[in-house]
This record gives sequence, C-alpha cells and structure tokens, in this order.
Amino acid sequence: MAELISNRKIWNIAYPIILGSVAQNFINVIDTAFLGRLGEAELGAAAIGGVFYLVVIMFGYGLGLGTQIMVARRAGEQRENRTGIVVEHSVVTLFVLSVLVFGLIKFLSPSFFSAIITSPRIQGLTDDYVQIRSWGIFFAFINMGFNAFFIGTARTRVITLSTTFMAVVNIILDWLLIFGNMGFPAMGIKGAALASVLSEVSASVFMVIYTVSFSNTRRYGLFSFNRFNRHLWMRLIGISLPVMVQNVISLAVWFAFFVFVEKMGETELAVSNIIRSVYVILMIPIWGFSAASNTMVSFLIGRGRENEVVRLVFRISWLCLAMVLLFVVACVLMPESIIGIYTDDQVLVASSLPALYVVCGTVICFAFAMVFVSAVSGTGRTKVALVIEMAVIGVYLVAAYAFSSVFMFPVAVVWTVEFIYAGLIFILSYIYLRYGKWRENPLQL
Repeated sequence: MAELISNRKIWNIAYPIILGSVAQNFINVIDTAFLGRLGEAELGAAAIGGVFYLVVIMFGYGLGLGTQIMVARRAGEQRENRTGIVVEHSVVTLFVLSVLVFGLIKFLSPSFFSAIITSPRIQGLTDDYVQIRSWGIFFAFINMGFNAFFIGTARTRVITLSTTFMAVVNIILDWLLIFGNMGFPAMGIKGAALASVLSEVSASVFMVIYTVSFSNTRRYGLFSFNRFNRHLWMRLIGISLPVMVQNVISLAVWFAFFVFVEKMGETELAVSNIIRSVYVILMIPIWGFSAASNTMVSFLIGRGRENEVVRLVFRISWLCLAMVLLFVVACVLMPESIIGIYTDDQVLVASSLPALYVVCGTVICFAFAMVFVSAVSGTGRTKVALVIEMAVIGVYLVAAYAFSSVFMFPVAVVWTVEFIYAGLIFILSYIYLRYGKWRENPLQL
C-alpha cells in the first residue's frame, strides 16, 4: 500500500516529464536566444506570438488532461484494456478540434493583432510568426493525445525521448533558417516559426513509431479501432471541457499580461520575453510534479483510497519545492550569465535582472499552487478547478492592468502579480481538498 505513494513512485512518474520538459523548453530558449540577436522588435513579437500560440493549443491540452485522468482511473481500477478506447476517442476529437482552431487562427489573427498591438512593426512580425506557427497545431494536438496515454499509465520515459528528439531537430533548423546558414534562406522570425512546426512534426512521427513498435497494444486495447461510443465520448468531454476552458483562460490572461506590457514600450516587452523564457524553465519541475499529482490522485481514487490523497499531495509538493530551489539557486548565483544567453545588450541585461529575482520568488509559491490545483482536477472535479481558476484570474487581471497601465510601475513590479495568482490558487485548492465533499461521492470515470 505505502509503495503506491512512495517518493520513488512519485519521482518515477515526474522525472521523465521533467526531462522531457527540459528538452521541449530548450526550444523556447534557443528561439529566444537567436531572435534576441535580431532585435528588440523580433524578441517582443516572439513573446506575443508565442504566448498566443500557447493559448490556442490549450484547447488540445485540456482534452489531453481529461484523457490522462480517465486513463489513470482505468489503471487504478485494473482495467487497462479499456484505456485504448479512451485514447482513440481522444485522438480523433483532438484532430477535429485542431482543424477548427487552425481555421480560426488563419481568418481572425491578422485583425486581432492589429486591434490589440500598438507598434506596427511588432504587429507585422507577430502575425508573420503566428501564420506559420499555426501549422504545428495539428501535430501538437496529436502529441497531447499520446502524452496523455503514457502519463496516465505511468510510462513516461517515451515523453523524454520524443521531446529530446524534437529539441535537437529544432536547434538544427533554427540555426539553418533564422540566419540562413548552409545555403538556406535567412528567414528571421519566420524561420523560428517554421523550425518549431517541423520539430513538432518530427515528435509526432516519433510517437507513432514508438507506440506501434514498443507498446503492448493488446494489453491496453490500442489501435482496436472501436466504434464510436457516445456515452464514453460525453464523459471524456465532460471531464475535459472545464480543464480546457480553465487552461485557455489562464493562458489568455497571460497573453493579456503581455499586451499590457507591450503598451509600456518595446524594451519592457523585450525584457518580459526574456523573463518569460527563464520563467518557463523554472516551472519545468512544477509541471512534472503536477502531472504526477494529477495521475496519482486519480489512481488512488480508483483504488478506493481517497483518505490518502491530501497526504500524497503534500508529499509531492515538498519534493517539487526541493527541485525548484535547485533551479532558483542557479538563477540567483549567476543571473547575468543566464540573461546573457538571450541578449548581448547590457542595458537589456540590467533591465531584466529585477524581474528575474521576482520570478525566482514566484516559482516557490507555484510549487504548491500547481500541484494542489492539479490534484483537484485529478479527483475528477474539473469544474471545481475551473471555478478556482476563474475566481483567481479576475483578481490577477485587475492587478496586472493597475500595475502596468494605471500606476505605471516598473516592469519588475508588474511581474509581482504572479505572487497573487499562485497564492490564491494554492489557498483555494487546499481548502477544497481538505474540506470538500469529493471523498463521499467519487466520480465514475
């Protein structure tokens, strides 16, 4: 019994996701580092375009997380042969969803960016980036379906392999396409977008080949090509839709944050893109342990062990914090070297340092906030997680707008709104897990 929630078990689920996230987010570092050599406008456009892309792929991420919850529950119930049909319904739905999202981007993004971005140059560069980057949505969504299967069944090593492969492909293509090395055209920000798309294609190909070649498809009922099951699909959508809305809104608010900062000036936007890139790396352990929290909570409930959930979530949070502190110490000890990865401009380096120290503090709060809110979703109460997110986002948006546009604080102070977000998410999630009535009536997934 104890082995099911041991530190080793938690780590075995979390560390492949962490390693995979290192590889995946290394792409972000390389893109930002290359574009930082082109100029502040390119760096700022990549910030807005990159966050916009993250917003739209959250539709797929939400469905993937709902799939992960259902797969983990099947594993806890020892019905692994019923996971394949869940994955098949998920992948087909993800593909249809990707077509719809792609169409919306192609038709709406030009007028959308012209309405919200003040600088004509950043507006044009952002649209250039997004128009190419949007082609990666099809493959990103498919990858999320496969990731949900492997995380839900606690077989996460493949995620490390696929994202490492994707990162290597992206680095090579960035070097070739952004500056035009080896006879390739110098495409600038368009080259960064194209490199990212092609790297996502490579990850999809890798996932399909690995699944067919090395997974026990009969054990999990994969590739059985079952008939459409309306009842199963409705349960999948019922679990996934609140997560989808929650994550889209969460990233949309972050996008709004960058729109607020863009109106402060190109330098402030460039600083925020650098900080965003570092911030994402600091969040890597948190995403890994959050995925472990989501999966293991659902697994425990499947075993009828609801009373162990809160203790498990605290254990995951402390392990997460220990690893986050390693990242934070590295940033505090050599901040100029880390910022120097992205730009040679010493003024920009100096302007970025205060904000860097701010995010080093916020990720400590997020070590608990993200693990706890993921646990709420792991109980199957994704609507509750959505309500928590919506309540916190309202406060966050008001604070971000007031700090940037009313009080006109320096950009580092504007970044302190992340403390507000993380603190409230943790408090509300803890209250629900500790005092909510989810134990008395576990959802049937």
